[in-house]
Amino acid sequence: MFDIGFSELVLIAIVGLVVFGPEELPRVARTAGHLLGRLRRYVADVKSDISREMEASEMKSLVSDVQESARAFQSSINEQAAAFKAEFSEVASLPEQAKATLEASFAAETSTDTAATASPEAVQDSIGVASGIPEVTPPVETAACVPEVQAAPAPEPTRDENQLDLFGEPPTVRKEQKE
Repeated sequence: MFDIGFSELVLIAIVGLVVFGPEELPRVARTAGHLLGRLRRYVADVKSDISREMEASEMKSLVSDVQESARAFQSSINEQAAAFKAEFSEVASLPEQAKATLEASFAAETSTDTAATASPEAVQDSIGVASGIPEVTPPVETAACVPEVQAAPAPEPTRDENQLDLFGEPPTVRKEQKE
């Protein structure tokens, strides 16, 4: 801050000793030290307040950016949902359209007498596929269709002449010793 050297500090001490005297100089120096400490704490507090305010303003701008991107994302999701809903409503109306078409063709095929006596339930039963109820076939039991398979016996293990047994000897050596 200030460019004060050692010689300048010695000059200030000599002037203070002359002005305040040897009895008052320690009290004045102590008071000056306290005031200097308070001044440093005040400057540090001001600096921290300024940095907190800068961080707060950065956070506010970051929050506003995140909120804006969230709004844009939400609007795109809403647009996609509306498009999906429109397509789904078109697909959902297909069974009713097919049912109406089949009823019309059924009515045209039958004579006027039979069409007049047929109930709506009979028409719906005759066009069960259009009503959206799929036919369910019972499961076929496959266990009775599959023949039983017998397991083949495991092949005998073959011995390699270079293979060693538990005692570290070739198997042929042990057989010769036993005989």
